[in-house]
Amino acid sequence: MKYREIIKQLKSLSNPEAVEGMARFGINPRNTFGVSIPNLRKIAKAAGKDHKLALQLWDSGIHEARILSGFIDDPALVTLEQMEEWASDFDSWDVCDQVCSNLFDKTSYAYQKALEWAGRDKEFVKRAGFVLMASLAVHDKAAGENEFEKFLSMIKREASDGRNFVKKAVNWALRQIGKRNAYLNKLAVKTAVEIQELHSRSARWIAADAIRELESEAVQRRLGKKRNNRRWIFRK
Repeated sequence: MKYREIIKQLKSLSNPEAVEGMARFGINPRNTFGVSIPNLRKIAKAAGKDHKLALQLWDSGIHEARILSGFIDDPALVTLEQMEEWASDFDSWDVCDQVCSNLFDKTSYAYQKALEWAGRDKEFVKRAGFVLMASLAVHDKAAGENEFEKFLSMIKREASDGRNFVKKAVNWALRQIGKRNAYLNKLAVKTAVEIQELHSRSARWIAADAIRELESEAVQRRLGKKRNNRRWIFRK
């Protein structure tokens, strides 16, 4: 499937009412057609992995085309320069989240960029750092705990950022790390308690929301079950 065909398909699926609804949820309506994620996934499946096409779609500046770029690009071919360029172009939380959780978290630079971007000032670049942390906590099953301990230090450091799209991503990263296993759960709760002591309204919200979920019966039961399963396999 070629670039022009995809752009034509996106235009044919445009939905002005959906664009209005997206704007109400904080999604940038500029250069947006209002195409749903399920439809974008269908287009991506038909297109297959294609690095060159992904670059073309990104350069179009079209909202949905940029989300598609994250679906079809090959993470093995993504460069540091590309990641920096795309991150600097982020102008909406959904493009940021889709690209980070479908592409960037699968690159060999994911852990490096998570820490680098989380320390940046630009709103959506900083958000991208914490979205990467959350995505890696869910998707990278083989990663060691040390990587996530580093993330917790950065989460505490940046928890006072009051910008809505940043604080929600910080909270997301903290919760996902804390749900990874029992050990990280304890560390995440400890970090949240420390964040509560910061003189910041956003920090207190991040901490309270995270503690509520991480100490919930459902999460504790699931983590206890995972721990017991590991012991059973070890004894066998």
